[in-house]
Amino acid sequence: MFGKGGMNLGNLKKMAEDMQTKMAKVQEELKERVVEGSAGGGAVTAFVNGAQEVMGIKINPDVVKPEDAEMLADMVMAAVNQGLQKSRELSQSEMGKVTGGLGGLPGF
Repeated sequence: MFGKGGMNLGNLKKMAEDMQTKMAKVQEELKERVVEGSAGGGAVTAFVNGAQEVMGIKINPDVVKPEDAEMLADMVMAAVNQGLQKSRELSQSEMGKVTGGLGGLPGF
């Protein structure tokens, strides 16, 4: 279709299918990778996988005081948000390796 040395539609379709297969594999692998977000100087740590799922929360017992409940809630929220951001960055980085910068195309 594209002339000598060019790519035909069949090759393009095959490349797209291969890329989708690789992307699915990376998405599965990302579920196993965990990043950490923390707040309050490490008082609260959130563990988030590459699929943007919170896998756990660790709270330093020294910060668990009834009068500090509101501050603790704020630190948990900050740690989770930081963990989610790192997880999104990890996912974008790994998917970028597969798509080679085609992230703006529909289906990629």
